[in-house]
Amino acid sequence: MTITIYGIKSCSTMKKAFNKLDELGVSYEFHDYKKQGINKEAVQRWVNELGIDKVLNKRGTTWRKLDDSQKQAADASVDAAIDLLVENTSMIKRPIVEGQLADKNQEVLLCGFNEAEFDKAFS
Repeated sequence: MTITIYGIKSCSTMKKAFNKLDELGVSYEFHDYKKQGINKEAVQRWVNELGIDKVLNKRGTTWRKLDDSQKQAADASVDAAIDLLVENTSMIKRPIVEGQLADKNQEVLLCGFNEAEFDKAFS
């Protein structure tokens, strides 16, 4: 099982996700996009699979601090929104959990922490 969890180390939601994965016995790699950044291809893949409304966190302070023209551009164009996410990784909903379940030969892509979804994917 090759699982990567993307997010920011200090985030309280991330801590819940780490604890849940540990409880389920899931080994994972952590990608801190505050320190490591994220490439446009990964964000594009997530948006293609999950939709921009799921991946883009408009409830956080980073979104609220954008000027109106940036918000309007992101609302008008998915490509503009993806560029903003790559530049402002704090606006990516956390965590993103992605990988391959070897025992089930199945892809996993979760966005946000939902305990029931984690149980279903990894149990």
